[in-house]
Amino acid sequence: MRPISPEDYHEISKVTTGQLDTDPALSPDESRIAYPVKTPKDGMEYESTIFVAPTDGGEPRRFTAPDTVDTDPAWSPSGDRLSFVRVDDSEIRQLYIMPTDGGEPRQATDVIGGVSEYQWSPDGTRIVFTQAATAEEHRLGVDLDKEADPEYEREEPDPRVITRTVYTVHDGFIDGERSHVYVLDIESDTVTRITEGDYDFLSPEWGDASTIYYTSKQTGDPDDNYVQDLLSYDMDSESETQLTQFTFPASFPAAPDISATGDGRIAFTVREAERATMQQTDLALYEVETDEVTLLTDGFDRMIRRLSDRPKWGPDDRYLYFSTPGPGRIPIWRVCADGASTPEAILDEEIHHVTGFEIGEDHLTFSQSEWNHPGDVFIARSDGEDIRRVTTVNEDYLSNRILNKPEEITFENPDGTDIHGYVLTPSDFDPDQTYPLAVEIHGGPHYLWTTAGTMWHEFQCLAAAGYVVFWCNPRGSVGWGEEFMQEIYRDWGGPDYEDIMAGVDTVMERDYVDETNAFVIGGSYGGFMTSWIVGKTDRFKAAVTQRGVNDIAGMYGSTDGYKFLEDEFGTVPWDDHQLLWEHSPAAYVDQVATPTMVMHAEEDYRSTINTSEMFYRGLRKNDVDTCFIRYPREGHELSRAGEPKHVVDRLRRILRWINGYSDHHDEDPALETGFVIDEDATST
Repeated sequence: MRPISPEDYHEISKVTTGQLDTDPALSPDESRIAYPVKTPKDGMEYESTIFVAPTDGGEPRRFTAPDTVDTDPAWSPSGDRLSFVRVDDSEIRQLYIMPTDGGEPRQATDVIGGVSEYQWSPDGTRIVFTQAATAEEHRLGVDLDKEADPEYEREEPDPRVITRTVYTVHDGFIDGERSHVYVLDIESDTVTRITEGDYDFLSPEWGDASTIYYTSKQTGDPDDNYVQDLLSYDMDSESETQLTQFTFPASFPAAPDISATGDGRIAFTVREAERATMQQTDLALYEVETDEVTLLTDGFDRMIRRLSDRPKWGPDDRYLYFSTPGPGRIPIWRVCADGASTPEAILDEEIHHVTGFEIGEDHLTFSQSEWNHPGDVFIARSDGEDIRRVTTVNEDYLSNRILNKPEEITFENPDGTDIHGYVLTPSDFDPDQTYPLAVEIHGGPHYLWTTAGTMWHEFQCLAAAGYVVFWCNPRGSVGWGEEFMQEIYRDWGGPDYEDIMAGVDTVMERDYVDETNAFVIGGSYGGFMTSWIVGKTDRFKAAVTQRGVNDIAGMYGSTDGYKFLEDEFGTVPWDDHQLLWEHSPAAYVDQVATPTMVMHAEEDYRSTINTSEMFYRGLRKNDVDTCFIRYPREGHELSRAGEPKHVVDRLRRILRWINGYSDHHDEDPALETGFVIDEDATST
């Protein structure tokens, strides 16, 4: 048995799609579950393979070939075919269909923009999907079939002419592309675009076999408001109808989740427009026959989770199922579609961190991670009882690794409010010894950390390296209600800072924690808070701030998420620059004495790199030990889905930086040694 290390990342498999965590796919007869397994292939790339597991027990089997990138499996309504997305040599996502009784997969699309958000029609004759393409690509027809103009290739614009308010996504430029809805005819493999106009159309969902529902933003400047249109398209008459409007904060390529029935009931996620990012996400129901909207979760003070696991109708269309963050876990709930009852938990106390699910008549299958594994597929009865684990994708890896179980704690903040957190002790823990403390801070800020999720490997690496690891869910986090989430309105670095430091004080009271050797680490909003902390206190011996928001006004003009900052602070830079500056870590960089490493991805257009450049320059000007690590070709998801060698390098540099200032580690400060990282160890 040996401790977990950063290099272990190359051996860890994930039940995931490659874009976002997704739902395991339950076959129509509920006898099989299809799911993708993603594993680093080398230092630059991943492979992803579709597996199929029987629901009644037995060994999973590999369904698609290794050395490919296959994701997003979905069964045909008859269950005789399985579709999936394969990433081709040009990094374009194409749709494939394969008989479930064996044979070779057939490529069903060859489109220039790639396939996203696809779904089989109820009669199995068509598949709806979205792709992002330009007006020129529409004119040439390559959005329907690349062979319409075999000579056409996408090229980076030179110069880049920008006319939209939002012209980037979290990891790149939009470059004139708009997302539209397309329909693939299965028999002929022909693709038809059904939406028109200079707008984005997202979240397609079949009702009956001839009706498709989707959303679009077409009011005013769509990039600058939250007004969403719910639309329907009739395949027989080839006509579009606007059904209703609602508000939901989303910028391309994000959209509200929708889920429809064959009789014209469409569920979708909504939020109030004022302070939208600080409001709970609710579940609404629109009925075509009555043209009425009902809020099904009114008064339910928890957030309907906005990821790939969209709310889903149960088999009899009576209940809607959804996941929602709660204290220390992300479980599954349901609500009756008649609006006559309150939501009820289906999977709650036993569940840790659900990343996707699918509901059948007899079974509920879901993917989740827990403290002792980074993610697997599970199955239960449709009422949530009799949970059974279906896969052990990391069994060989975990069989010879040392894992410690985090301790769930609560502590009081200065206001006397209970705050939730965790403590993870080192792999070779001895309560009679003392250990340095590593404090980790989550992003968001409206997020929640559990014992698992995307931080599983990083937490265990820090513990294996001899650190007591502490993380918590301060005010601003989701899972404790809207009032708790809104405590930080116009006050980042206020109540949240107090909560984190109260947790640090609590953990430092333990005899085995060396209070003179504490370190702080965070990314995104956690990067903001790390930079903020070192400007307010010198109690940490070293810090690592990653993809942080270090200058709020500076980020406003460069991020795709500028509306988020408007919601969080209730202003714009030209109306109240002073407020934004007073809540920016860069304003206090001259007060930093803590050795602080700055990390950022060069193609991060969510938390933009310019604010880290500002913070790093300030650290240098004030003679603080610092180093600026910039990762090319990476966006905001570096730590979760970056090139494998970069993911490993990042973890190794974090450990090397804090080890150099720890009295419990026999390493000189990294700056004194040139901060050399052995490349061979990060590109196995």
